[in-house]
Amino acid sequence: MVIKKLDELIDIAKASGKKTIAVAAAEDDHVLHAVHKAMEAGIVNPILIGHNEKINEIAKRDNINIAGVKIIDEPNPVISAQKAVAFCSSGDAQILMKGLVSTADFLRAVLNKEVGLRTKELLCHLGVFEIPSYHKLLALTDAAQNIEPTIDEKVKIITSCVRALNKLGIEKPKVAIVSPVEVVNPKMESTIHASMLTQMNRRGQIKNCLIDGPLAFDNAVSKEACEHKGIITDVGGDADLIVAHNIEVGNALYKAFTYLAGATIAANILGAKVPIVLTSRADSDRSKFMSIALAATY
Repeated sequence: MVIKKLDELIDIAKASGKKTIAVAAAEDDHVLHAVHKAMEAGIVNPILIGHNEKINEIAKRDNINIAGVKIIDEPNPVISAQKAVAFCSSGDAQILMKGLVSTADFLRAVLNKEVGLRTKELLCHLGVFEIPSYHKLLALTDAAQNIEPTIDEKVKIITSCVRALNKLGIEKPKVAIVSPVEVVNPKMESTIHASMLTQMNRRGQIKNCLIDGPLAFDNAVSKEACEHKGIITDVGGDADLIVAHNIEVGNALYKAFTYLAGATIAANILGAKVPIVLTSRADSDRSKFMSIALAATY
């Protein structure tokens, strides 16, 4: 299955059934707009945890209809994050979203050993981009969560991201492990990791995807670049998922896609008991809405 537009996520989310989303510190106008749009699209029922008076002020000012929406009055953002996590931990909500609370406090609640959302999996960030110059959606990991993942951690990250892409109907995602060059160089750890991951995939240690690397970024997204360099690959020029060596590379690609390539993004944190919508305040309302839609496809 080839998905070309983020709007297609809405139909996939609808087909998987309406989910309940718990929003921590919901007194954020951009977050409320995104949640309201997701309500109108018929993909979520929200539970808003936060400062009740401010939530209603924003809703009234911006004509956001929250009639009938469950609101838990909790002015303390740290406690609101804990309560939102508790709804997800108990199974009363299937998606968690960050509102007007610091990322550190939010993730501290997620990772709480008693009532948090820990699993045996590694938390990782998946971004799915609609880039005008690319022929389909392009996913990227990890741009925000893991700083310098080991080879074992990369296996876990790829496994989580591939599972998410499988939910989108991409049965065997093409995974490009990017490096500065296309050959193994013992002085470049990224090329060593790439060759190991490729071989692990070929031997069935990483399943449900097709991995190739090391590939320079141009080879990952351009068949012409592969032909010019004489690279024979089933992944190059048609990648579904880009795996960055570390957070510096991933974050730079994320910002380049967004600010230079005009991309719209849907992004989630994977590896917890439920998908987590943790967006930047700089992200557009559409990106926040699409991030909810992406989470609702799981």
